[in-house]
This record gives sequence, structure tokens and C-alpha cells, in this order.
Amino acid sequence: VHLIPVNPVREDGLNPKSRKRIMPDLLTEPPAIDPLYEAQVYCNVPTIAERSMEGHAPHYFKLVSVQVLIRHGDRYPLYAIPKTKRPDIDCLLLPSRKPSHPQLEAFIKHMSKGSAAQMDGSLSSLPRYPSHSLCEMGELTQTGVVQHLRNGQLLREIYINKHKLLLSDWTAKQLYLETTGKSRTLQSALALLYTFLPDFEWKKINLRHQWSTIFCSGSCDCPMRNHYLEEEQRRQYSLRVKNGDLEKIYVDMAKIVGIPTRQLRASNPIDSLLCYFCHNVSFPCTKTGCISMEHFKVIKRHQLEDERERQEKKLYFLYALLATHPLLNQTVNRLQRIAEGKKEEVFVLYSAHDVTLSPVLSALGVTEARFPRFAARLVFELWQDGKRPKDHFVRILYNGADVTFQTSFCKDYHKRSSKPMCPLEKFVSFVKRDMFLVFNSTSYYDACRRRPL
Repeated sequence: VHLIPVNPVREDGLNPKSRKRIMPDLLTEPPAIDPLYEAQVYCNVPTIAERSMEGHAPHYFKLVSVQVLIRHGDRYPLYAIPKTKRPDIDCLLLPSRKPSHPQLEAFIKHMSKGSAAQMDGSLSSLPRYPSHSLCEMGELTQTGVVQHLRNGQLLREIYINKHKLLLSDWTAKQLYLETTGKSRTLQSALALLYTFLPDFEWKKINLRHQWSTIFCSGSCDCPMRNHYLEEEQRRQYSLRVKNGDLEKIYVDMAKIVGIPTRQLRASNPIDSLLCYFCHNVSFPCTKTGCISMEHFKVIKRHQLEDERERQEKKLYFLYALLATHPLLNQTVNRLQRIAEGKKEEVFVLYSAHDVTLSPVLSALGVTEARFPRFAARLVFELWQDGKRPKDHFVRILYNGADVTFQTSFCKDYHKRSSKPMCPLEKFVSFVKRDMFLVFNSTSYYDACRRRPL
């Protein structure tokens, strides 16, 4: 960028202090990817207090509904690197150990009384908080619990204390809670809820079980969605095969652990290495040598390049539109009911995975967004215009940043209007109609079955 000093003359003839105007030089290359910085952002280790834009609106607007979609917090890996010792991480909750939270101890006590909650199907048999001295595969860690205690606290300060979205006598009907059947998503939901509604009555909690990670409920039959996902997986494979640096690293790491390269690749080492990195534990060693930060950087850099190409190639975008329509349709239907005056399900929490949030961001057109970090949150706010009570607007926020006008359906509106949000009907027509235009279809059913030309 070039910084050009500008000295405008004020209307009263005085010379104000010099201001700098930033003129972007469009010929500069995009900044090089920094894999270690991106990995730290992904870890999301709770250190400094987070600033967020949730709940911001002109004073005459009234907040009437909030829907939150979260990714579970930090977890133990889902895959192990063969022939190496598993990372030594403790999943017992100890308020004295960092990272901690002032309400961690109270959270543990409250969770032990949770048998009165209504939980669908298999959810009731899952533990309500992590409790193993050596974490089990995929188990939420103390860091993961603390991340969501912080999320809940932040949302409470804005939505409960400031905007009075739920009053102290809130009822079970005002909440809608849904989680996949993994302990890490259930526990993340409970941690966020605990600081959002401290010491809530368990009998008011009704947690629904969602069997699908894309939350497609009863609308999961979509052959073309699977077609685009397979095409996207082919693209990923071809990018990986072309990357000579990555291949060298895999060969080298496979020698260190003494297994065929193919087997190492299949064990998805980045998932395991990110756990070592996020918890500041040294990478594993064998008699032959150690996996190093250089190995990690090359694999992480490839992952980031893959995300960049994924945005450009559009196969994932087509998959995302079909994958997320059922969830977005449910969201829009609920917002419409509330805009019409219904007072139920004003706070909604979906506790999910990276493979849930990532396609939603893509389908909405938020292409600048980073891949969902641990404990990422995507928030849909519904506001009523106090001057024209029939008018309702949505704001969409990702990890506290307002991304409303990055969405494909509200980019143009922003250029023409001074309103700081998007009319609800723009979101509705996107979900009910415009999502299918790219498939030359008018409905989800048709788009799911129409072969591309």
C-alpha cells in the first residue's frame, strides 16, 4: 500500500491536521500465507478478552431473535499417527489449570445435576462434561470447555443484560437447542448455555439430537449434493498429487515413523499435529528422528492453499448450496414466524462441526471467512425497526465480525441503502428461490435431481 498525505481545507478556511488516505496498489501480490499464524488462529486458545460486534444496532431497533451455530471447542485428535505415542493431554476439568474460567467450577457442579434435562435418544447417555485423565479420541478438552464458557458469557452480556432477549422467567419454549450425537458437541452446547443462562433449571432444557452433520433433518435425500461433494474430493486429491513439497514431507515423515507413505497420508496427520501445536506439546519422535515444525508448516500451508483453490473452483460452493438449504430453510422459517409475532424459539443454538459451518459460510457467499476455528460461532440476529414495526432486518456475524454485507444476497442492497442491516425478505428470497438459480431450478427437490448440462 502507498500512504498518501492529504491536507484538505476545512469550510472555515483553517487547515486541519494532516490525515493519511490509504490507496491500495492493485498490482501487489496477495500476502503470502503464514501457516503458523493461521494455525494459532485456528487453535483459538483463550487468552485476551474478545471484542465483538454482536448486538450493535441503531437505538430505535429492537432485537427479537438470535440463532447461533457453533463449532465444538478444542478437542483431542480424531486420528492417531501410527507408531507414535499419543499426545499426553489430560481431559479432566481442573479449575486451577490454565486455560481456566471463573465459572468452570460452578459449571462442573451444575452439570452433575443434569439428569432432569430432556435429551433426545442417545444424547442422555453421553457425559455432560469431559472427564478422562488421558483424553479419548475426539474428546472435548478443558480448553474446549473454556472457549464455550467464554462464548456464552459474551453472548449473555450482549443479548441478556443489554438487549433483554430472555427475561429471568424465560420458558423452555423460548429456546431451541439441537446438537449432533457426539459428546464434544453436546458438551460445547452445555458450556455455552451455562454462562449464557447461569444455573438454568434443567427441566427447561430440551436438547434435540441431529443425526446429520449438515443438519438436513428430514430433507437429506439429495443425489446432486453427493455428486458435487465427490467432484470436490477429486479436486482436493489432484491438488495434493501436484504438490511436490507435500509429497517429500510425507515420504520423510513416513520414514521417521516406519510405515508406508500411503498409510501415513490416510492417518490424516494434520489433525493430530494441530493438537500438539495447539497444546504446545512437542511433536512425536521415534528412534529414527522427530516430526518437526517444518513438516507441520508444509502440511498446514497445503491445507490453506487447498482452501483458497476451493473458493475459486466453485465445486464446493455448489455442494454447499445443496448441503445447507435444509438448515437455512429452517432458520428462515423460524425468523419469519417471529417477525409475525410468535414468541417461541427466540434463542436457538445448533452445536455442530467444521463440516457444518464451512458450507453455510460458503452458501451465504461469505468467501473471505477463515475456515471455522475451534469454538467458531455464526450468529443470525433478527431486528425490528422501532419506527416501522412491520419491517424486520437480519444481521449475520461470524466470530464477532459483521459479515452481513459480504453475503451474496445483501452485497448490492448495502450499496444503495444507509440501513446497517439486511431486510429479512432479502434473506428469505435467497433461501426460498435464489439459491437454486445456479442449478437452473426453482426448488430444492429439483436442484437435487437436475444433472448439470
